[in-house]
Amino acid sequence: MKYFKQIKRFVSKSYSSGSLAGADIKGLDLTEQVENIFPYESIPGPTPLPVLGNTWRFIPYIGDFQIEHIDKVARRLYEQYGKIVKIEGLLGRPDMIFLFDPYEIEKVFRREDAMPYRPSMPSLNFYKHVYRKDFFGKMGGVISVHGENWQKFRSKVNQIMLQPKSAKMYAPAISKASQEFVERIRHLRNKESEMPDDFLNEIHKWSLESLARIALDVRLGCMDRHPSQDTQQLIDAINTFFINVPILELKIPFWRLYSTPTFKEYIDALDTIKNICLKYIEKAMRNLQTEDGDSQNSILRKVLHVEKDPKVATVLALDMFLVGIDTTSNAVASILYQLAIHPKKQEKLHQEVERVLDSQQTIETDALEAMSYLKACIKETMRLYPVVIGNGRQTTSDCVIRGYRVPKGVQIIFQHYVISNEEEYFAKSCEFLPERWLKGFFSKEHHPFASLPFGFGKRMCLGKRFAELEIQMLIAKIIQNYRIEYHHQRLNYFIHPMYTPNGPLRLRFVNKN
Repeated sequence: MKYFKQIKRFVSKSYSSGSLAGADIKGLDLTEQVENIFPYESIPGPTPLPVLGNTWRFIPYIGDFQIEHIDKVARRLYEQYGKIVKIEGLLGRPDMIFLFDPYEIEKVFRREDAMPYRPSMPSLNFYKHVYRKDFFGKMGGVISVHGENWQKFRSKVNQIMLQPKSAKMYAPAISKASQEFVERIRHLRNKESEMPDDFLNEIHKWSLESLARIALDVRLGCMDRHPSQDTQQLIDAINTFFINVPILELKIPFWRLYSTPTFKEYIDALDTIKNICLKYIEKAMRNLQTEDGDSQNSILRKVLHVEKDPKVATVLALDMFLVGIDTTSNAVASILYQLAIHPKKQEKLHQEVERVLDSQQTIETDALEAMSYLKACIKETMRLYPVVIGNGRQTTSDCVIRGYRVPKGVQIIFQHYVISNEEEYFAKSCEFLPERWLKGFFSKEHHPFASLPFGFGKRMCLGKRFAELEIQMLIAKIIQNYRIEYHHQRLNYFIHPMYTPNGPLRLRFVNKN
């Protein structure tokens, strides 16, 4: 009963105050001159059923919206209804509008105010602001937090996280972790030089190790022959968190009435992430006091230097671990797979790496800047297969989008995966063409809002600079040392929990020399 009352108070307060609502996007202000404004009810979309609305579509066996194949669902909606689609009647959450128009998406982003709201995760909101309120208090970090609390926290860490020179300072630590992974590959190979079925999990370890060194200047030893139990427990907990988010948010929200098995598993995963991270954060704090190691370079140290508040540094580190591991590692997995199945593109990248790096083991950031084809390969993979297939905002005032009146409280979902795979916005959109990102290759440039793997605006990915540097460094080192091959049936992509190849990554890493 106590749990039910907590949930009821939390949901009621959040939606009435707008803290679960998204951005005051002002898509087109209603004061602007817009001809033929159509009513909200006329926005096309699937018809809801009585009582169950459109939520039934996400129910296994009877529904036609499979969460792990939301990419295909989004494309089907686009093909059936057009560039704006309404999904109404979702139990326990606002209506959603899928937007497939980069020009309208740009208008939304350009008009967002100082405190934009993203469609939040009520389950994570509940964890931070009710279930573990004793720990987070009003300082919930940057994920699933909105309004003044978000703005205050974000303003404290923006300068440290988003300046290009900030990420470059961590190049030696990132390079060392990447070199360790290159060596780890040698030990993972079987007699055919092929990776084991759980190779993605090994990439998770590299991502976790890199992030720990950046955030805390702590070596976790994730790529040792016998890593600590904390490594795998943390990776498993993060995977559990992401896998359960769409289940809790899109299916019938029974968790708001009682603690369902899925919700309990979700809460346990978040507690595991928090407890393991705190263990290493406390170790990093002790290192700061004793000046053990080179901890003056950690983000933890920089935040403490600016803010003098351990809680700010701790909550930021927790958020970084929560969303900075799976996203980066799945991006790397996808890039390696695409290079393996496109050997001519891989050879072109190899030639660039050889030309810029020669035989040097240590990669400087200046060298990475000179590798335009490397960055093009990464961008092209993220265009075709973005690890997060959509972004969004939620209205807190009436607005007009594509000529339709959209009321306050509606979630606007930007379907970047569908847009970035459309011929209208990218010529030869189905082909893996890194060259399209090189100046002068295509006469017609793509719309800048047609592919946004890191989002845009005030709520763009806070770890963008670090993720880009980590990915570029690792791919360059791997291409410097190996030729990547793939000799199995082509893999489809699915959501699990990121947009990733569906099947074991049995990549073959053949020594260059």
